[in-house]
Amino acid sequence: MTKAAIMKKIKHIQTFGFQPGRILAGKYEVVSFLGSGWEGEVYRVRERESKIERAAKFFFPQRNIAKRATKFYARKLHKLRNCPILIQYHTQERITYRRMPILFLVSEFVEGELLSTFLRHQPGKRLTVFEGLHLLHALAAGIESIHRAREYHGDLHDDNIIIQRQGLTFHVKVVDMYYWGAPNADNIRDDVCNLIRIFYDAIGGARWYAKHPREVKKICCGLKRSLIIKKFRTAGHLRRYLETMQWYT
Repeated sequence: MTKAAIMKKIKHIQTFGFQPGRILAGKYEVVSFLGSGWEGEVYRVRERESKIERAAKFFFPQRNIAKRATKFYARKLHKLRNCPILIQYHTQERITYRRMPILFLVSEFVEGELLSTFLRHQPGKRLTVFEGLHLLHALAAGIESIHRAREYHGDLHDDNIIIQRQGLTFHVKVVDMYYWGAPNADNIRDDVCNLIRIFYDAIGGARWYAKHPREVKKICCGLKRSLIIKKFRTAGHLRRYLETMQWYT
């Protein structure tokens, strides 16, 4: 059967709309809706037996042909299980929804909020330069562990980062890795460019860029990809630069 024929048979689902209290797979009770994306929706669920709260990502069937998406996520998250910046995967489950088999992945539930939401709550809806540098360092150190494993994230942006603030530090987790094919240097460089872009936007974006000190501009490189990847080949290079950067008076 061709891919087009398979797609015709699959029901396109735009939302599951699970309400709090609904029991899924006989094991999980829906607590709340956490968010949605191109591939599916994420819910906060509670294990009925242990009462432990988890995160469950439900894949729209049209985005998970032949289980490719769930297999990719499960395998990649298992491979990178020792990378602390990633939410830890536990298991795969299945339910029937509108007579369609729906697969979902169960992971640890992480307290915090999306970076995009966090920034909206800050004065001026942005971080100060020093706050932004602390955030960038936390992200670079975390993504470094992925790059050391010869892997990449592929979809870093402020709606894929969960953040908790504690004093001067930020605890961060990333979600929703993207599959562009086998890992290579370009994938890794894309991650680095995306980290720089997150930092640039978090401290005010284009509106504030001209007012920032030279140290910031030496990191952002005007968001020119060629300059960024020449200076920072991996997240590890960026992390080390931040720890040894020179300040001008």
